[in-house]
Amino acid sequence: WVAVIRPGRVLFEISGVEENLAREALELAMHKLPIKTVFVKKELV
Repeated sequence: WVAVIRPGRVLFEISGVEENLAREALELAMHKLPIKTVFVKKELV
């Protein structure tokens, strides 16, 4: 899949783990990052 990421943005892609574990890990990391963060989930149709 393709994601358009504007300059100055960072994308972390996590695969191979359950969603709740990925969310927990990213939430812990979000508190340490000096930027606004958003969790985005790709839905398979």
